[in-house]
Amino acid sequence: MTVEPPSRTSSRAPTREALVDAARSLTVAHGWEHLRMADVAKAAGVSRQTLYNEFESRAGLAEALAVREIHTFVTGVQDRLAAHGTDVRAAAGAAIRFALEDADRNPLVRAVLTSARGGADELLPFLTTRADLVLDAASAVIGAWAAEHLPEVAPAVVDVAADVVARLTVSHIVLPRQPAAEVAKVLADVFARLLA
Repeated sequence: MTVEPPSRTSSRAPTREALVDAARSLTVAHGWEHLRMADVAKAAGVSRQTLYNEFESRAGLAEALAVREIHTFVTGVQDRLAAHGTDVRAAAGAAIRFALEDADRNPLVRAVLTSARGGADELLPFLTTRADLVLDAASAVIGAWAAEHLPEVAPAVVDVAADVVARLTVSHIVLPRQPAAEVAKVLADVFARLLA
């Protein structure tokens, strides 16, 4: 599954984007657990009914917010891979380091991880139990890069390597234990070995 940016060709796209922007700002400021749908609607300048018409529920808004963040993240990964062409270790290292550092400085990711430590949170599953959105998007980008730059590597091998490294990267985002540069170097080596 490839994550597409959450835009629509209809006239509702600006409203949808304004609602996701408002949800992001309020989540960063107060945490998802304190986010009220009425506050999101007010910040976006629309009625609560408009918000519910667009997303149906708080869970729908959470998913739209996660999808947009994932799209931004995946674009960064794609850019780092492309910048290094066929140099597997350099490409993987740059992409992984970007992912770890971007997650560390991303105020939404920090808000999700910080709020989740104090209780249940609807956004944390997008990094843990519902990480399939992140994993599928990252795997698709890695697969496309490999198809262009490593055509001699079987797609099935690329799929396994991409899945393993993406899962390990997400694990380090959720529970960092070493500096991003060190983790990126180790995981890039793992990725290169899996492709060999």
